[in-house]
Amino acid sequence: MKIHSENSKSALVLPGGGARCAFQVGVLRAIAEMMPHGCENPFHVISGTSAGAINSVVLASRAKRFRVAVAELERVWGHFHSAQVFRSDSLTMLKSSLQWLGTIVSGGLLVGTPTSLLDNSPLRALLSRNIRFPRIQQSIDDGYLHAVAVTAASYGSAKSATFFQAAPSCKTWSRTRRSGVRQTINLDHLMASIAVPMIFPPVMLGKEYFGDGAMRQATPLSPAIHLGADRILVIGVRDETADNAQHSEADPEFPSIGTIAGYMLDTLFMDGLYSDLERMTRINQLLDSVPAEHRSGALSRMKAIDTMIVVPSRDLREIAKKCRKAMPRPVRALLRGVAGRNGGEGRLLSFLLFEQAYTRELIKLGYNDALQVKEQLKDFICGRDVPRLFAPGWVQKDLSGIENSIGPDA
Repeated sequence: MKIHSENSKSALVLPGGGARCAFQVGVLRAIAEMMPHGCENPFHVISGTSAGAINSVVLASRAKRFRVAVAELERVWGHFHSAQVFRSDSLTMLKSSLQWLGTIVSGGLLVGTPTSLLDNSPLRALLSRNIRFPRIQQSIDDGYLHAVAVTAASYGSAKSATFFQAAPSCKTWSRTRRSGVRQTINLDHLMASIAVPMIFPPVMLGKEYFGDGAMRQATPLSPAIHLGADRILVIGVRDETADNAQHSEADPEFPSIGTIAGYMLDTLFMDGLYSDLERMTRINQLLDSVPAEHRSGALSRMKAIDTMIVVPSRDLREIAKKCRKAMPRPVRALLRGVAGRNGGEGRLLSFLLFEQAYTRELIKLGYNDALQVKEQLKDFICGRDVPRLFAPGWVQKDLSGIENSIGPDA
């Protein structure tokens, strides 16, 4: 059953977030249940970064049967264990710790410089078994998909590269510090996009080493727009804009390495999305304020983009803390070592807890949160008129000056 409209192109944007991306699977499950059995993928363009890139490519490879694709994602995410993502046994953890220590003490003279903190070869094997990359081109040729994009960051050129596989009408692009490169998506593109700096090893693509796509992705909505989208559904994985400072008479605790690492991952995965959303909102306001017949120059070539955002209604850090004991003991010991005793590991844990006790909670949360905006999601998917921005209340409040936008009170 084909549902794609020629009048507009909708896009699904799946940002990175490590284990938090299980939330995206729950939202997708709710969307799949809103659609008829046997229905194709409802999104013309699918763009993902880091763990969101994995979800994107699975959807693209099974674009003919959207429910089947989502069921496959739920099967994997719902049965995750850390050992499927990185080597987590005691011997490997000990060797990694000793190698880093030896490198630091000897300045790299006695022990070779480690490539990363964790070995994610199990994830490469898992993806190799479960994703049929040739099906992506078949989905494009059959009209079930217009384009799929995966973003990674080059350590050599210090640029963000979006690798895309798409219909012939899609063109490459080049901007300051970012570009769109037409390539046949394969396993190396995914492994590069998820290569979180220091934690997972970089991946060579061509003659350059690449790491996690979120590192240089200041405009995560841009690939979807370049590939022709004029309405975008974003499934984010952050439930808060920022933490409120805790004021008390006691002196604040010095931030542990774990606290700082969690902060860095939060910045890496989240900040670009909201900055880009704010920029796009301003452009939309400008375009809506000028009648089409009065636009000239660059303004005449611009188009307004309708955007819908679904984000968690609960603090994922608290869910991660409750599921902490599901993580293998050696990894818990490592996290305890870098986080100290101040309990500052919650944010870091929420990104690294690839265990089914946690991922199933996030899938359930994503499903329930999507049902809260069921009618709006239906309108978006079916191509009906939607607000310029549909987002939780805190997102709209954070984007000061937004006018004429409607959203849930979240």
